[in-house]
Amino acid sequence: MSRPDTPKSLADLIAQVPSITDHLFQNAPKNALTIYTQMMPGDGVRPEFTTWRDEQWAWRNTIAVHDQSYHMCSTHVRGPDALAFTQYLSVNTFKNFEVGAAKQLVCCSPEGYLIGDAILYRMAEDDYMVVGNPATTEWVEYNAQALDFDVTTESDMMWTLNKAKRREFYRFQVEGPKAWELLEELNGGPLPEIKFFKSAEIGLGPFRARGMRHSMGGMPGLEISGPWDEYRDVKRLIQKAGQKYGLRMVGSIAYFTTVIESGWWAVPVSGVYTGQGTEGYRQWCSAQNAAMRMSLGGSFYSPNIADYYLTPYDVNYGHIIKFDHDYIGRAALEAMKDQPHRKKVTLVWNADDVLSVMAAGLEAGEAADKPLPITLPLAAAARMHYDRVTDTAGNTIGLATYPGYTANERAMMSLASVDAEFAEPGTEVVLLWGEDGGGSRSAGNIEPHKQVKIRAIVAPSPISRAAQSYRSEIGIKRGSLSDV
Repeated sequence: MSRPDTPKSLADLIAQVPSITDHLFQNAPKNALTIYTQMMPGDGVRPEFTTWRDEQWAWRNTIAVHDQSYHMCSTHVRGPDALAFTQYLSVNTFKNFEVGAAKQLVCCSPEGYLIGDAILYRMAEDDYMVVGNPATTEWVEYNAQALDFDVTTESDMMWTLNKAKRREFYRFQVEGPKAWELLEELNGGPLPEIKFFKSAEIGLGPFRARGMRHSMGGMPGLEISGPWDEYRDVKRLIQKAGQKYGLRMVGSIAYFTTVIESGWWAVPVSGVYTGQGTEGYRQWCSAQNAAMRMSLGGSFYSPNIADYYLTPYDVNYGHIIKFDHDYIGRAALEAMKDQPHRKKVTLVWNADDVLSVMAAGLEAGEAADKPLPITLPLAAAARMHYDRVTDTAGNTIGLATYPGYTANERAMMSLASVDAEFAEPGTEVVLLWGEDGGGSRSAGNIEPHKQVKIRAIVAPSPISRAAQSYRSEIGIKRGSLSDV
């Protein structure tokens, strides 16, 4: 039984705590490896199958298989208004959206701040499925109840929240330079022509599956899905057939580094904690929902949670924002259209500064006098990790997320959203590493430390030349999926 003062909704929580920012900083767990490995259960996805470096290498050089069957939420939207409803939630247009295709679902608050984005699959005439970050699927669920559309929703929760301990579909991403060769072998012949974000039925030995043209690490491949009861047999089949191609199963540690190479800002601070337009959502949102379970960390701190918000323009989605339909946030985005916007880039950390932080861990002295250790390959201190980015004079110019290392780039990197005048590749900037309170904000979840400056160079997003080449080949504009 909950205590009388236990908040029943996000609105209750915000009313009870002195600062929602401070509350999110204090949420545990903090260590990124703990956070991400918990999202993928050990009986399905190990933290590592070989090593995380070897698994990163595979998606650039042989075949990598990402098991996406466990960690993503799926929400069906069904009914005669399903298309109109989902279109009303998304800033991009859903024209030419046939059955079997997918679109990016980019949701904003009425104030124009990102709620989150996900993939929207058209499963049948009046059946659409939202797959991705729970902040997005929960926004869809709430609005299906709050708005006057003839739709129903049915959610298939991620494994850690799934009482049935079974999913509707298995889902594997098979990608890499040798992926097509393996998939054609399993299909028993050439694959049908599948354009990006389109799908077709393919063979997997004796099984039939849906193959959608999609990528995690920015390499050629297919996302394949089928009935949950075939999960183990299909997985064994792919692993056995892929051995001669150098196939690697990707563990949970390497899996979450794909965003650094591909440039996807997967988990923004959802714009639901403030604003009159999201008041109903805050009252609806309970302890089981993402907005109340998230943790916040990093060197950027503001008592105003809205300072963490992003608009679609800030993550290079400006070109997909369309004003040809009505949707939540349209008026705000239209008003912002001609204003200055930040741009999404990759920051490549200075190697000497990274090594200096690591060397401090081998020296005598108190932890409070040393920088926060950099954990490889994922250095995030929270599910939502935001570092402050400054110019060389110390002026704040943006925010960075996903601090991590990939063996493919041989670099420590972050995704960042920075003021436009600093977005040119080659620009020198500074990233602050470690909390400004030396760990005190996180209620003991990370060790005491001192904040340090790390020099960084701006690079394109995605940084991977392989990903850039692949996106160019299939016609994707930088930073977005949705107008393909």
